Formats: sequence, C-alpha cells, structure tokens
Amino acid sequence: MKKNIIIVAFVLLITILVGFSNESKPGFVRKASLYDTVKKKDSLRVLDSIKKSDSLKVTDSLANLKTKLYKKNVEASHYSDKLNGRRTASGQVFSNKKYTAAHKTLKFGTKVKVTNLANKKSVVVTINDRGPHTRKREIDMAKRPFLDISHNNGRSPLRVSLEIVE
Repeated sequence: MKKNIIIVAFVLLITILVGFSNESKPGFVRKASLYDTVKKKDSLRVLDSIKKSDSLKVTDSLANLKTKLYKKNVEASHYSDKLNGRRTASGQVFSNKKYTAAHKTLKFGTKVKVTNLANKKSVVVTINDRGPHTRKREIDMAKRPFLDISHNNGRSPLRVSLEIVE
C-alpha cells in the first residue's frame, strides 16, 4: 500500500517538473492574458467584463487590441446546429452560443479577430476545433459570432480577414 502511494507521488512530481521545464523550450507558448497587451483604461474595463464570460465581442472599444494580420480576404462559414453537444478536436463540448471556431493549423486556445470585409464588424473567437473540411474555407465559426458580423442574414460564406490577438 505504501509502495503504491510513493509511486503515485513520484509520478505527480515528475509531471509537475516536466510542465515547468516546457516553458523554457522554444516551441512552448505561454497562454498570455489580454492584460499583457492592452494598457488603456477603457479597454481594460471592457476586457475585465470579457474575461468573466471567456468570449470576446469586438466593438469600437476593443479596436485597441494588439493584433497581427494572419490572412486577408478568406472565406468563413458557420457550424451546423446539429453539432451542438458534440466534442471538438480539443475535447471541449461544442455550442453554437460560444465564441469559438475551427481552423486547420492554428493552435488550440489561439484568439483570432475575425473582421467581415463587407461591413467592418468584428468578433474575437477562440480556436478549439479542426476544420473546416472544405478546401476554399479558412475558418469555421460557431453560429453566434458568425451572426454578429454577418451582413447577409447569416448566409454562409463571408469574406473576412483574420488577425491573431497577441
């Protein structure tokens, strides 16, 4: 019995040590909070309320986010309602009400600002799935963020630009 407890404690210790050593590796990306990049008081107030809901809806007050252009003039689509409740590739349960999206190559947890090129409306979504599985499309969003930026009553696809929130 004591031997099993010692083995479990040893495995936990190794797991913790390996986790800390990953931070020094060149490929490791620390999940930075939005407070690391935004310094203006108005944006901090908005981001404080956003942090509680874990979803970002971008309006003029969040235009100050530090972003890096990823791709411009690409197609975006939205998930079907029949996928609600299923697991995504990251293991999270999918909901069309959350500000999440699927991308073929971006890391899970990456925040992406999606801007509709027709009306300049934007949302920030978190990548938590792989897809879309259509060659022309670059990103597949949940229905709520898609409708927030849509100009054509939610019809898919939209022409958008993608910016990674740093």
